[in-house]
Amino acid sequence: MDKNTLWGMLCMAAIFFGFMYCNRPSQEQLEAQRAAAGAQTSAATAPESAAALDSLTPSLEASLAEAIRTLGTTSDSAYVLEDGKFAVKLGGAGDLTGIVKVGANNVTVDDLRFPSSSKILPVVRAEALSEVSKLLAKVGKYRGFARNLGGENVATVIENEKIKLTINSRGGMISAVELKDYTTEVGEAPAPIQLFKGANDGYSFVLTTADQRLDTREFNFKPVVESDTSVMMTLDMADGAVWGIRYTLRPESYLVGMEVVQKGVSAVLPASTSSIDFNWHQTMARNEKGRVFEERNSAIYYKYVGDSPENLSETKEDSEELNGRIKWVAFKNQFFSSVLIPRTYFTSAGLNSRLLNDDPTYLKDMDMKSALPYNTADGAVAAFDFYFGPNDYPLLSKLSDQISPDEDLSLTRLIPLGWGLFRYINTWIVIPVFTFLSSFISSYGLIILLLTIFIKLIIFPFTFKSYKSQAKMRVLQPEIQEINDKYPGQENAMKRQQETMALYSRCGASPFSGCLPMLFQMPVLIAMFSFFPSAIELRGESFLWAKDLSAPDYIFTLPFSIPFYGNGVSLFCLLMTVVNVVYMHINMQNQPGGNSMPGMKWMMYIMPVMFLFIFNDYASGLSYYYFLSLLITIGQTWIFRHCINEKKVREQLLANAKKPRKKSGFMARLEEAQRQQQAMLRQQEAARGKGKRK
Repeated sequence: MDKNTLWGMLCMAAIFFGFMYCNRPSQEQLEAQRAAAGAQTSAATAPESAAALDSLTPSLEASLAEAIRTLGTTSDSAYVLEDGKFAVKLGGAGDLTGIVKVGANNVTVDDLRFPSSSKILPVVRAEALSEVSKLLAKVGKYRGFARNLGGENVATVIENEKIKLTINSRGGMISAVELKDYTTEVGEAPAPIQLFKGANDGYSFVLTTADQRLDTREFNFKPVVESDTSVMMTLDMADGAVWGIRYTLRPESYLVGMEVVQKGVSAVLPASTSSIDFNWHQTMARNEKGRVFEERNSAIYYKYVGDSPENLSETKEDSEELNGRIKWVAFKNQFFSSVLIPRTYFTSAGLNSRLLNDDPTYLKDMDMKSALPYNTADGAVAAFDFYFGPNDYPLLSKLSDQISPDEDLSLTRLIPLGWGLFRYINTWIVIPVFTFLSSFISSYGLIILLLTIFIKLIIFPFTFKSYKSQAKMRVLQPEIQEINDKYPGQENAMKRQQETMALYSRCGASPFSGCLPMLFQMPVLIAMFSFFPSAIELRGESFLWAKDLSAPDYIFTLPFSIPFYGNGVSLFCLLMTVVNVVYMHINMQNQPGGNSMPGMKWMMYIMPVMFLFIFNDYASGLSYYYFLSLLITIGQTWIFRHCINEKKVREQLLANAKKPRKKSGFMARLEEAQRQQQAMLRQQEAARGKGKRK
């Protein structure tokens, strides 16, 4: 350090301390300040520290300099405080006022406002300075947006015939969504379904520039009610600039339009701001009695533009980083979903789902952090549609025409109706019939009965053909037994098979004709397995002892838990199991040689017991359907047995055996394959014989 620099620093120090000495408060001023502080202490309703209120800043100039430096504004800024009230002159940004409350252990700032003018009061309280300095730093960070900091949160309600929205001024976001037509199935008393629940759920827009990160959660919006179904949440900035979010409800709809509109923000934000982030969090609450199945059907779904929807895992914690044009993201529950559909698309999204296994009230934590295009031009810069509603197939199938006529949104994929052929059966047959019946029948127990009869009528030809094939195989048992007696032993197994197949061919019977009809019935049974637990129409609908056909019909709870079964006892599941055992017994009697296969018989009885464990915690409507289906099948079997004269069937088969019969291509190929296999076995036995002689 040279001599000139040292002298310069000493002069600056002398001027600084001289200025402080000349401007120190007089004894009269100090006494007046102490008296004012004492009056403030006696009038305060909240407990405050007397020492804090009495302690005053010895140097107003030094405090002003620090506040201005932290704020980073022009030198004409001024900072004042008296009796808890302060005012800051922010130059071009306007005036900021507020109230500082000094407690025994904390300092808070309330009633933050930007009035048109402020009176400059020449007193600063030291305890409040650091807190207000932080506030001033935030004001400097948000600049034109800063006038929207603080203030009281105001709730605005808009509603239509379907939903009721509560929108908070703090963050300008939807804080509660109530579905008017649906109530929860958990809790002591029914309450309307709420898809958003205050502090547990929320979202925000985030604007990021080179030196700013503006999160709408930080600001207090001003609500401007445009109608009963529309409200504009605005942020007023300097020089007439406005940034806002408009919410609009459609009549008789679960759709909520959300538009980001702005005017004059190019004076506040740099023109290089080209994207905006949207962050969304939801803690998914329980709404159904059956937690296991509700949890199993809750997940985050998403869809890329032009692709089919995909989803995160329903049964474990999962996350996914998406890059590309994302058309929509949904937080899906078993029967209700919150779906966000941008009018354009998201350019990227990070999704995360976390299980809440130990929480009796909530199922999962779901998060989305996404980005979409943005510019600072005036007008509507981003637009979305929120769908808050039921997973109802007819309703979801119509949303594409309302929101995006040029693209199929595939929102019906939110309903798990099985994959491939099973889904087609549900969407083309089951759902239309179910919807038609429910349009004029109020009892869903009766609707399920009629639906079961309808499905049985469709597959009746296959069922009849299967039984008739079994009858043919059964009446040929004496001839098959003769073949078995004629060619005993393992060494004659191939010959027995050839002779048996030849007998079937001559008589016009086939062992496969009974299997194929059963295979045709399986897709229907599997499709129903997916349909009933997903049918929101059954939710809350009672029938007989079942209070909710979409949940298990537990008639009592055991004092202990059985592994893989639980402690609840479902009556429809028990009835289905009993009827299934009876059906298996009848079916074994109808099988050719059924009584001579005890091992197979016991294997067949294991399946109903397995169903008892599998279906105990499933929807009672599904167990009820299978119960009815099995009863009808038993009735059909009894009718077939009395309608089909097995004596005449045997006579016809034996008559067929005496006629010359051209072999079918399949039987010819089967016999040729058997001959080739038999020749190969003979060659192998001959080779082994030669090896032994050597």
